[in-house]
Amino acid sequence: MRKKNIEIKILFGAIVLLFILFLAAPIVMLLLKSFQDGTGKFWIHYVEVLSGKGFWKAVGNSLKAAGSSAAITTVLAFILAYTVHYTNLPGGLKKIVRYGAVLPMLLPTITYGFAIIYAFGRQGLITKLIGHQLFDIYGYGGLLIGYIIYTLPISFLLIHNTMGYIDKKFMVVSRIMGDSGFQTFRMTVLRPLTGTLAASFIQSFFLAFTDFGIPASVGGQYEVVASVLYEEMLGSVPDFNRGAVVAMVMLIPSAASIAVLSFLEKYNVRYNKISPVENFKNPVRDGLCGVASLLTAALIGIVFAVVFIVPFVNGWPYDMTLTLEHFRETLQTPALAGVFKNSLFVALITAIAGSLVAYGAALITTRSSLPVKSKRVIESIALVTNTIPGMVIGIAFLLLFSRTSLRNTFALMILCNIVHYFSTPYLMMKNSLEKMNASWETTAMLMGDNWVKTIFRVVTPNALPTILEVFSYYFVNAMVTVSAVIFIAGARTMVITTKIKELQHFAKFNEIFVLSLCILFTNIVAKGVFRTIANYQRKTNKNKGENHMKMKKAAAACLAGIMTLSAFALTGCSGGNSGAAKEVVIYSNADDEAVEAMKNALDGNGYEGKYMFQTFGTAELGGKLLAEGKNIEADMITMSSFYLDSAQEQNQMFLDLTFDAKPLAETSSFYTPITSQEGAIIVNTEVMKAENLPMPKSLKDLADPVYEGQISVTDIKSSSTAWLLIQAIVSEYGEDGAKEVLSGIYKNAGPHIEDSGSGPIKKVRSGEVAIGFGLRHQAVADKAEGLPIDYVDPTEGNFSLTESVAVIDKGDKTNGLAMEMAECIIKNGREELQKTYPNPLYEGETADSAQKSAYPKVFPETLTVELLKKHQELSESCK
Repeated sequence: MRKKNIEIKILFGAIVLLFILFLAAPIVMLLLKSFQDGTGKFWIHYVEVLSGKGFWKAVGNSLKAAGSSAAITTVLAFILAYTVHYTNLPGGLKKIVRYGAVLPMLLPTITYGFAIIYAFGRQGLITKLIGHQLFDIYGYGGLLIGYIIYTLPISFLLIHNTMGYIDKKFMVVSRIMGDSGFQTFRMTVLRPLTGTLAASFIQSFFLAFTDFGIPASVGGQYEVVASVLYEEMLGSVPDFNRGAVVAMVMLIPSAASIAVLSFLEKYNVRYNKISPVENFKNPVRDGLCGVASLLTAALIGIVFAVVFIVPFVNGWPYDMTLTLEHFRETLQTPALAGVFKNSLFVALITAIAGSLVAYGAALITTRSSLPVKSKRVIESIALVTNTIPGMVIGIAFLLLFSRTSLRNTFALMILCNIVHYFSTPYLMMKNSLEKMNASWETTAMLMGDNWVKTIFRVVTPNALPTILEVFSYYFVNAMVTVSAVIFIAGARTMVITTKIKELQHFAKFNEIFVLSLCILFTNIVAKGVFRTIANYQRKTNKNKGENHMKMKKAAAACLAGIMTLSAFALTGCSGGNSGAAKEVVIYSNADDEAVEAMKNALDGNGYEGKYMFQTFGTAELGGKLLAEGKNIEADMITMSSFYLDSAQEQNQMFLDLTFDAKPLAETSSFYTPITSQEGAIIVNTEVMKAENLPMPKSLKDLADPVYEGQISVTDIKSSSTAWLLIQAIVSEYGEDGAKEVLSGIYKNAGPHIEDSGSGPIKKVRSGEVAIGFGLRHQAVADKAEGLPIDYVDPTEGNFSLTESVAVIDKGDKTNGLAMEMAECIIKNGREELQKTYPNPLYEGETADSAQKSAYPKVFPETLTVELLKKHQELSESCK
C-alpha cells in the first residue's frame, strides 16, 4: 500500500507542478503586470482602461454577441443531437448530420471570417446565386453567424455524448404512467441534460467571447473585448500593462462560470446501465428534426464551399477560369512546406503528451486512493482550464517566458496546447474510467500486482479506445489553434495557423484557403485513422478471453510508442532554438515584393542558405520588439523606423551600423532605410461603374455622402497605414479641419474601418467597397496584373513611412553575419526595391517617372510614437 501511494503521489505531484508552472505562474505574472507602474499608482492602468472611451461598449458587445450565439448554438446542437439519438431517420442522414456538425472544428477559426465574406459578401457565392446580398455581414450579424459555426461542434459533441448515456427505458415508464409527451420529454430528456446544456452554453459563450479571428474579418466597427485586447497587446502602439488589465477583466466571467458549473454538477444524472430501447414512431417529430438538422448542416456546407472553390479559380470573382496554379505555387513554396511539418510535429507531440497528462489525471480521480481534497485539486484544474481564454493564456506565456530559453520553442507551444485544451480530454478519460470495474485494483493487489502493473496490464487495454479519442481531440485542436500560439511562435516554430494570420496582413486569400484545406484534409485523415483503430480496439475488448494477450500486446505497443515519441519530443521540441543555429534570423514587416528583393540581394552575394526570413504585421512585430528586447529570436530586423526608435529607447537593443550607406535624410546611428511606403486612394473600377460613382481626386472628396458605405480605411489604433491618411489630412487642413474631413470619411466607411493595413485593398479587390485608402504600391501591382484596380494620388499628398534595417545587439551571442547581410541588402538590393518603391532614399538614386507618385510629401514634424499617439486621439474623437 505504501508503494502504491508513493506512485500515485508522484503522478499527482507531477501533474500539479505542470499546471503551477504553466497555468498559475503565467496568470499571476499577468496579474502583476496589470498593477505594474513606475509612479507607484497601484490602480492606474485599471482606471485608464475601465474609464477609457468605448471599453464598456466593447464588453457589452461581446456579452451580447457571445451570449446570443451561445444560446442559439446550444439549441441547434440539442436539435442535431436529438435527431441522431431520438428519431427514426435513416442512418445515412444521421451520419450527414453528425459529420456536418463537427466539420467546422477541423478548420482554424481564422478561416471562418474569410469564408463568410466570400459566401455572403457583395461579391460572395450565395449573393451571386440569389442575385442580392441577404444581410450586412460586417458587425453583429456576421459575428453571430461566425460564432455559431465556430461553437456548434463543441456544443454538439457535449450534448451528443451525454445523450448516449441516457437510459431510454424511463421514457417507456413515463408513458405507461400516463405522462403527456411534453412531460416525458422534460423529465427523461431535458432533466438529465440540465448540467450538460449549461456547460454547452458556457463553453460556447467563452469560445465566442475570446475569439479574435472572426471579429478581425467581419467585426467591422462592432468592437468586442477580444479585439480590444489584441489592439492593446499588438496594436500600433502596444501597451502590455493595459493589455494585462483587459485580460484580467476577461477572466471575471471565467470565475463566475466555474461557480455555476460547480453548482450544476449536482444536477447531472448518472445511470447504472443503459437499456436498449427503440425510439417511438413519430413521423412529425422525425420530419421536423430532419429538416432542421439538414438545413443546419447545409448552411455550414455552403459557407465552407467557398474554401473549396476560391483557390481553384484564377481570380475570384472576376476571372472564374479553373486553375491549379494557386495550389501548385503554395505547396511548392519551401517555407510553407516547413510550416506544415512544424504543425504536424506540434500536433503529434501535443497529442502524445496531452493524452498522458489527461490519462494520468483521470487515473488519480477515479482509480486511486488519494484523499478527496487531492482529487478536487485535479477537478478544479479542469474547471479553470475549461473557462480561461486561449488569448489570455498566450499573452501570459508571452510575458512570462519571453526572456527565457523557452521562448519561441516547440516545447512552449506544446505545453501551451496541453494546458489550454486539458479540460475536455480529462473529462473524456474520467467518464470512461468511472464505467470500468472498480474492483480490478483490489483483485490485482491480492494477486501480488502493484498499482502500476494493474494500470498497465488491465486498465489501459480497456481504456485504449478512449485514449485514442483523447489523442485525436488534442491532435485536431493543436492543428487549428491560433489564439494562444500566435503570441509565442517564432521563425523556426511557425505553424500553419500563425502563417495564415501572417498571410491575412497581405490579403493573400488564395494561400489562406489552400493552407486551410491542408489542415482540413490532415484532420479528416487523422480522425479517420484514430476512429478506425479505436473501433477495432473496442471489438477486441469484447472478446477478452481469446484476445487477452493481443490486448496486452496492443496496449504495450501503444505505450511504448507513446514513451518513444515523448522522449523524442523532449530532445526535439526545443528545436525553436536548435538546428541551423548559425543562420541569421530576419524578422520583417515588409511586403512580399520587398522580401523578394532582399532575398535576391542576399542569395546573389553568397548568403543563400545562411538566413531565415519571418514576416509579421507591423503591430505584431512592434509588440515583439517592445516585449522581448535583446532576447528576441531575430538577429536582424527590417521595420518601420519610428518603431525602431521606440524599441531602442526602451530596450537599448540595437548595434550601431558599421557601414556608411549615405542616406539622403539624417537617420539614427543604428538603422538605415530600406523602403519608403506611400499612401494612395485605391478604387475598384467595376464597382465604381456599377454604382455610378464619381472618381475622387482628394481625400476630402471621400467625406462626400455620395460615397456612404463604399469606402474602406484602416484604424490608426491597430495599423500604421492609417497614419499616412491622417498625416495628409492634418498637413493640409490643420487639426480642426482634419476632424471635419476625417469624421465624414469614417461616417462613409461605417463598418469598413479595418484593423489590418491590407484590409482596405482586400475589400476593394473583393468588390465589397468601391474605394479604399492603402499602400500605393499594392494598387500599382494589382493594376499591372490586370485586376479591375486603379489608384489616385490625392492632392493633399502621398505621405510616406520609411522601413529600415537594424541589427540586434546580443552581446557575445551576436551573429556576426547579421551586420554583413544588412550592408548587402542596402548596397545590392536598392535597385530592385526601387522598382516597387520608387522614392529615392540614398545619394545617387533617382525615381522612375513612370512609377513616381504625383504628390510626394513629408510630414513637417518628426514621426515619433508620441506623435502617433496624438493622432490616434484625434482619430478616436472623429468616430
